[in-house]
Amino acid sequence: MPRDPSRGRRRSLLARGEAPAAPGNLRDHLKAFLAFLELNRNVSVHTVRAYDSDVARYLAFLAAERSRRISELRPADLDGASVRAWVGSLNRAGQARATVARKLSGARAFVQYLRREGVITADPTAAAVPPRLDKTIPVHLSEAEITTLLDSIDTGTALGRRDRAMFELFYASGLRLSELVGVDLEDIDLHARLVRVLGKGRRERVVPFNRPAADAIRAWMKDRAPIVLGRARGRRPAGGSLRPARSAAREREDPLFVNGRGGRITGRSVDRLLRRYVARCSTRRGISPHALRHSFATHLLQHGADLRGIQELLGHARISTTERYTHVDTAQLIEVYRKAHPRARRVGDAPRDREPR
Repeated sequence: MPRDPSRGRRRSLLARGEAPAAPGNLRDHLKAFLAFLELNRNVSVHTVRAYDSDVARYLAFLAAERSRRISELRPADLDGASVRAWVGSLNRAGQARATVARKLSGARAFVQYLRREGVITADPTAAAVPPRLDKTIPVHLSEAEITTLLDSIDTGTALGRRDRAMFELFYASGLRLSELVGVDLEDIDLHARLVRVLGKGRRERVVPFNRPAADAIRAWMKDRAPIVLGRARGRRPAGGSLRPARSAAREREDPLFVNGRGGRITGRSVDRLLRRYVARCSTRRGISPHALRHSFATHLLQHGADLRGIQELLGHARISTTERYTHVDTAQLIEVYRKAHPRARRVGDAPRDREPR
């Protein structure tokens, strides 16, 4: 079973008493709201952190507007005018539309929680209109670019073999970055070529991967064992010095992909590695780890995969999220039009490679 990174956070919330029984000010209500999300909504620790950041920014804006401290704010201070002013300040600051919409959504979730708890009756966020989001095309690599990227990885070193295995699995299964770094040894079945992951909303799914990924993982496994063993030896007390005791949960962790010191590799490290490899073999910019997930979905769709099947593989809760991939391959669409339409070579928007008149 994939590890749950928020378990320790949940226990610590209860141990520190960060969910007061009857909070009075908005800062205490925010702590109670975050505890509610963790303990009742079963969201990830990353989602809770995002809600904390977004709502705290609104409260900071409200406190500055009221010339008070955040700890002095009361539920009665929430009003529609402050919410609209806050959204306006975000727009004037040049925040992306998606960012503004996300922050407003966080504030709305907080307000809904307060109303459900009977703290307030009105909804101060009702009059705030979220910005209309631009429909952006997911950045993805072509099949040739994927091949060039994977082949550019030097597999002459242990960490090079790890990187090859990591990015082969990433592209072969379309995992999210958090899912990739969260994979443990017990989650991988190399014989059946299946990986079990824990996605958004704690939804578990099993995803297949291909033979090149399986072969790369087998090669990496030979290097992984001595690296992890070295880490285990390094934890032993030496020379009378005592190391802090590690929790039983941490001791049981057995990540598939580790760093040079034997610990679980982080998402930030994977992002840095991918950008480095892309810079070496391509002139493309803005290629993040998520681009491999986009490439996975795009290439499946191009080769005739069913949209519903892609939804299951990606772990999307809604088919509308998967449908965005139906709009990505403009070049392929133009080629289909050029070949199929009888007057395609005569219209003004014909492809650039059309025959000259």
